[in-house]
Amino acid sequence: MLDVKRMKVLREVAARGSFSAAADALSYTQSAVSQQISALEREAGTLLVERGARGIRMTEAGHALVCHADAILARLADAEAELGALAGLDAGRLRLGGFATAAASILPPALATFKRRYPNVSLSLTEGEPEDLLDGLRTGELDLCLVFQYQNVPACTYGATFDGTVFEPMLDDPFRVALPPDHPLARRARVPLSAMNDERWIQANPNGLCGTALISACHEAGFEPQIVFESDDYGIVQGLIAAGIGVSLIPELALVNARDDVVFRPLSTPPPVRRIGVATLAEGYRSPGAEKMIGILRETVKDHVAARPPLRAVG
Repeated sequence: MLDVKRMKVLREVAARGSFSAAADALSYTQSAVSQQISALEREAGTLLVERGARGIRMTEAGHALVCHADAILARLADAEAELGALAGLDAGRLRLGGFATAAASILPPALATFKRRYPNVSLSLTEGEPEDLLDGLRTGELDLCLVFQYQNVPACTYGATFDGTVFEPMLDDPFRVALPPDHPLARRARVPLSAMNDERWIQANPNGLCGTALISACHEAGFEPQIVFESDDYGIVQGLIAAGIGVSLIPELALVNARDDVVFRPLSTPPPVRRIGVATLAEGYRSPGAEKMIGILRETVKDHVAARPPLRAVG
């Protein structure tokens, strides 16, 4: 393989017309220039410069290689400039993933902060379930994603696997009971789940973690929930509850869009909890942009927790 540094020496020899002039331009000795050209000729397998009593003359092969050297060195200079811009976050892209409730609450202020600090980095956001986002991370479609785990439900039961990733927990997101305002239990400060065995239940995200969490919590309370409706949209779930059709368990993060005609109460026993955090690949390159975004997400989550109302204040 041809040595790029030696090609730079050849270019100077061709431009200056002599080894001595090239040596002055490069701050080399004339002997060092001659040695570099001889080594390059061995690599190329052909004579590049004819030496004579009246000076040097470039061979046809030498001229051809100088033309390529100009192009190669120019591309290298461009590459170095681009890498410098990426390292300084003056260019590049960052591809994020997030589940629906995070995409509506935590991610918007985080994205706004990142864009304000690093306006030249292109941002994209993909919304999906944790299992899909983790697959996107492993296939290289995403650089990082905000996902969640459920403490009492194995990830494999809802199709997600964290293999090959690193998960940094940032926020615990407990579930609350969501009730119609005229429900008898709505007047209680805390609701015993065991007292809701005869309720009609609206299951959120039936094919995902939150639906599994609801059923698991009811089983722990000693009963099989009667599921009357299923929806992966918490807006629809709240609408059904407000209409008196049923009750549900809803995570706190989803209450960024809480309705006034639905009452939310904490459970009197430990509730199901989603552990929300950032997932990145366990091995491989992590861009400067991803590192900065993780730091911004830590800041955003801290602000979100500080602004979160106490349990008794909702509903």
